[in-house]
Amino acid sequence: MAENVESKENQNGRHQEVGHKSLLQSDALYQYILETSVYPKEPEPMKELREITANHPWNIMTTSADEGQFLNMLLKLINAKNTMEIGVYTGYSLLATALALPHDGKILAMDINRENYELGLPVIKKAGVEHKIDFREGPALPVLDEMIQDGKYHGTFDFIFVDADKDNYINYHKRLIDLVKIGGVIGYDNTLWNGSVVAPPDAPLRKYVRYYRDFVLELNKALAADPRIEICQLPVGDGITLCRRLT
Repeated sequence: MAENVESKENQNGRHQEVGHKSLLQSDALYQYILETSVYPKEPEPMKELREITANHPWNIMTTSADEGQFLNMLLKLINAKNTMEIGVYTGYSLLATALALPHDGKILAMDINRENYELGLPVIKKAGVEHKIDFREGPALPVLDEMIQDGKYHGTFDFIFVDADKDNYINYHKRLIDLVKIGGVIGYDNTLWNGSVVAPPDAPLRKYVRYYRDFVLELNKALAADPRIEICQLPVGDGITLCRRLT
């Protein structure tokens, strides 16, 4: 009986935060983290963009506020200056990055949808960081191939964040490992994929979750076996795996 009551309370208290991808079983605990540590320190431009994104029909695609805070601090800790982001959406994680970089820092940002990016662009401009962003609309793989063929971009990026088409994560990794510097970091988002990575084969999953799950599982196995990197997988947001290039 107690278990049923607890289950009912958990269902009634499901966190309604936009972009809520926390893997914590307790929504109250996630709310505590947001209200105690995230929202009080969230820069005003990021708060504004988060609230704008909340009204977008695809708002589940946004980076969660706690992950945005994590990325912002990580970039400062590694003194990143030259970065890349694949998958921008309205630009919440992009803004977190831009605010963390020095005035002369750079972000090569790629997304197939400029319209979503332009939704957040006024906030980015108001924050005074638009000059750091080189936004390119279209698929990222052709751009990466051109950069590799050019030769001058090898080992030049301090940090690369990937939050895009999961079925191409392996293809991204094959290219990004050459573009990130030795000691640099690649962050792959959604590597726990709604917790579905441990779901049984017959689990009732949404179609898009089931479709991409195998690609996420493939990536996780490949990263764990790649001798060129050391990795750390964190249950922040929907799971993020950090890869530090060794060779």
